Amino acid sequence: MYKILLVDRCYFTRTGLESWLNQTDFFPAAFLVTALNNLMLAKEHIIQWQPDLIVADLFGFKHDLHHIEQFSSLLAACGKENRLILLQSGEDAALADYCAQYPLQASLLKTAPLETLARVIDAAVLERPAREMPQIAAPLLTRQEEKVLSLWMEGRSNQSIASKMCINRKTVYTYKRNIRMKLGMDNRFTPFLSLPESVN
Repeated sequence: MYKILLVDRCYFTRTGLESWLNQTDFFPAAFLVTALNNLMLAKEHIIQWQPDLIVADLFGFKHDLHHIEQFSSLLAACGKENRLILLQSGEDAALADYCAQYPLQASLLKTAPLETLARVIDAAVLERPAREMPQIAAPLLTRQEEKVLSLWMEGRSNQSIASKMCINRKTVYTYKRNIRMKLGMDNRFTPFLSLPESVN
């Protein structure tokens, strides 16, 4: 059983790839797939869930505030134990040069044929030994907590989040407290703080 983390802002890409990866006709190995649309949450998943393979579209996040810090944080979390495939929704020379500093399994555009992507994924997972099937495959955050975190990262107030999700404002506070505890955040401003700049 191989664990794959999909990181993509596009809902349709995440659900489409997740469905495609779970079709056993295409791949000789079985996959446990988690899909996320948040770079900070993805970094925490890499550290704690330790996927064998990360498939990410960083191009979709390049206009985010503090995107370089989030990219470096995510890319630094990828280590020897997992492989990174960039499946980009567009081309950007500066982003490509930046990502080239990190070990990548492959970099493809989303327009690449599925057969090509399947070969790249097969090569990446076959380089690693299979893990035993986990007894419990629980995500780090619940679906509701992921929704709250996404809205929180957009800068919405507790009242706005409560209205959007049709829940009580006190429930939003509880979700935020749980998110901070699970992600090891020191205070309520942690998701919005940029990482310190590296000195060269």
